[in-house]
Amino acid sequence: MQIRKAQVKLLSLTARIGELSPYLRLLRPELYYMDLTLPASSAILASYLATGGLPEYLPFLIALIGGFAAITSSYVFNDCCDIDIDTINLPGRPLPSSRVSKSSALTYALILLVIAGAAAAYLNPESLLILVIAAGTITIYSIFAKRNTFLSFLPVGISYGLVPVGIWLAFDPAGLLKGNDGVILPLSAICFGLMMCVTDWAFTLGGVARDVEGDRLKGAPTMPVTFGIPFTARFVTFWWIVGVIASIIIGWSARLGPVYFAGALASGLWMLSQCFDFIRHPTPERGGALFLNGSNYRAIMFGSMILDVVLCIYAGAYTSILW
Repeated sequence: MQIRKAQVKLLSLTARIGELSPYLRLLRPELYYMDLTLPASSAILASYLATGGLPEYLPFLIALIGGFAAITSSYVFNDCCDIDIDTINLPGRPLPSSRVSKSSALTYALILLVIAGAAAAYLNPESLLILVIAAGTITIYSIFAKRNTFLSFLPVGISYGLVPVGIWLAFDPAGLLKGNDGVILPLSAICFGLMMCVTDWAFTLGGVARDVEGDRLKGAPTMPVTFGIPFTARFVTFWWIVGVIASIIIGWSARLGPVYFAGALASGLWMLSQCFDFIRHPTPERGGALFLNGSNYRAIMFGSMILDVVLCIYAGAYTSILW
């Protein structure tokens, strides 16, 4: 019954997304909330720990746009590399349905990457360096790793784990190229990057489990193809557990308040319940539903972080509730 409800929700969401412009669909509108709250929460937490306040409006807006452009450029480029697989798994997407040409999509991905690069260069050259590394890593996944190894999820997580680090450096420089406070990265930033990395391994593999049929037919040796969905479900659950623990360490190291911990724990426990259901029902449809669950979980956690930092700054006695 629960699987059926998840399938209905997924179909309903897909139908609503189908009404959007194909160029907006290339940016994965079902993931917008996560993709916007990730750079926003990274910038706000970094600024809070570095200065005790919120970031200035213009740099924050530039970081938000740049972070979103960096993330979504990888979606578009990956779609260009996966047209043959998506023709089987997701034929309604803009590229396999021929509503956008491959050349137009590649140009679109390049424009988004240039926007991200311009934003990073304006904010801090260190952020630009991180962007170059992240973009190169995700390119390895799209062009080579997915078609050649079941470990293809590794570069995806590394790339997305670098996103909060790059945003963080824009508001709290490491000191290698701009300023120096004696700390390259605080523990909170390191944990933020690690949490994104390991949860993106799990997040990606949920989507890959959904796409197992096309990957098998096109010879992509992904983990679900190589070891099966039941093994993948257990593997995914392990990394979501690690990610939830890392989210608590972020709050502890940054001395955040009860709103963050309540949001992180409640959404984290809900996410783990979805993972255990995936173990009980290891199907491609359940993997696809878990993929969306993972986006919602992280978006809620990031949203809780943003609200909590605002309370820490403007509600005088708030932090003393826990610390």
